[in-house]
Amino acid sequence: MVQLREKHHDVRAFIEKAQAIKEVLEGTGVPLIINDRVDVALAVDADGVHLGQSDMPALLARKLIGSQRILGLSIESEAQLAEAQSLPIDYIGLSAIFATPTKTNTKTHWGLEGLRNTLSKTTLPVVAIGGINDTNLKDVAATGTHGVALVSAICHAESPKKAATDLLALMDSSSN
Repeated sequence: MVQLREKHHDVRAFIEKAQAIKEVLEGTGVPLIINDRVDVALAVDADGVHLGQSDMPALLARKLIGSQRILGLSIESEAQLAEAQSLPIDYIGLSAIFATPTKTNTKTHWGLEGLRNTLSKTTLPVVAIGGINDTNLKDVAATGTHGVALVSAICHAESPKKAATDLLALMDSSSN
């Protein structure tokens, strides 16, 4: 899945970028998830939306996007994890596993043990978010997490395409 995060541009620029990415993903089977913005997800007919704790409530988002689209929710505390169990979401994003420059306002760094504990407390798929790179990806994957979210490890690489390919191979080798 590709999740489009856009924290700094106006809505029109966000929509244009989302439409361009959707065109690139067309026919690949890779879903496009829009970060934070249900309106943008609906405008571009994205496959889903990922919400943070300060975004639209998950119950309202589900009513707007319907049951066929993917709905994810970032979790930053044990209390939020407990609450998420009764929400109409498809997965949780556990944030942040490690310190990361893309999410500097996180309340908790869960670490590998926190990730393992979370996996044992929920039946929802868990995506590990934050500070994941080629040096710790094998350990993160070994916890049994359902997925990882990577930004810096790809976007700051000299060759983002090669970095993505190498990280995917590393993830695949960890799950075998």
